[in-house]
Amino acid sequence: MTHPNTTRLATIAAAALLAGWGAAPAVAQDQKGQDQKSQDQKINELAAHRAVYELKLAHTRSKSTVTARGRILYDFTGSVCAGYTLEFRQVSDLDNGEGKQTLSDLRSTTWEDSEAKNYTYKSQNYLNQRLVDTVDGKAERQTGWMAVTLTKPKDKKTNLDGELVFPTEHVRRIVDAAREGKSLLEFPVFDGSENGEKVYNTLTVIGHVIEPNQKVPTDAAAGVAALAGMKRWPVTVSYFERAGKSGEQLPVYSIGFELYENGISRALLLDYNDFAISGELTTLEIKDNKPCP
Repeated sequence: MTHPNTTRLATIAAAALLAGWGAAPAVAQDQKGQDQKSQDQKINELAAHRAVYELKLAHTRSKSTVTARGRILYDFTGSVCAGYTLEFRQVSDLDNGEGKQTLSDLRSTTWEDSEAKNYTYKSQNYLNQRLVDTVDGKAERQTGWMAVTLTKPKDKKTNLDGELVFPTEHVRRIVDAAREGKSLLEFPVFDGSENGEKVYNTLTVIGHVIEPNQKVPTDAAAGVAALAGMKRWPVTVSYFERAGKSGEQLPVYSIGFELYENGISRALLLDYNDFAISGELTTLEIKDNKPCP
C-alpha cells in the first residue's frame, strides 16, 4: 500500500470541496423582461454560507488498516463586485495501521475575482502541531498566459499556461454544463496547493439531475428553505498529474459530491485510490449575500 501524503490529503479538500466553490453569478441575457432577469440572477447567485463536514473512513480497497477522521470548516463570502473569499480549515487524524499517527491541520484563505482574472492564496499546514508548509502567492491572468508570484515558501515568479482555470471558474463551468445537460468536462486547474505552483489536469463527470422532490437529504441540508426547491447534481472531479499521458494514468485522487445550483455541496467523498473518506454535512448556515453598491 502507498500511504497518503498528509500534506496533499489536506490540500485536496481545499482544492475542490466546494461546498460553494466560488462561482460568479451568471447574469441572464433573457428578453422576457426584468422580472425574469431578476429571477434568473437569483437562481444563479452563489450562496454565502458557513458549513461544517465531519470526516470518517468510508472504505478501503486493499488490506490496508488505515483509519481516518476529521472535520472541515468552510466559510464562503463575497459578491460579484467584491470577488469571493473562502476561509477554509481541515483537521485530519490519520493512522496508517502500522503504528504511525498523524494529525494534519490545514488552514487556508483564498480570494478570486468574479471575472476569474485574479486569484490570491495563503495556506499553512501543520503536522502534529508543527508548521511544515506555508504558501503565499497570487496569480494574474494575462493575454495567453498566467503570471504567478510567490512570497512563500520563497520569492519566485513563474509563468503558466493561460488555459488554466481557477477553482471558482471551474465550478462555474461545472454548474453551467450541468444545466445544459452535459456530462463530461476537462480542464487544467490551478489552486495554489502544495508548493504554490501545482497544476492538475481534471476530468469532471456530472450525473443525472436530482430534482427537489427526489432523494431528500438527511443531513444538515434537510429542511433548509433556500435549498428546498433547488436542483442538484452528483459530481465527481478526478485530478491527474499533468506529466502523465491522457488515458494512461490513474487519478492522484478524486472528489465526489452533490452540487446545488447555488454552489452548496453535500455528501462528500474524498477518494485516495487505496481508501476513501466521506464528509457528512453536519452544520449549514446560509448568510445574506451583500448586494453590489
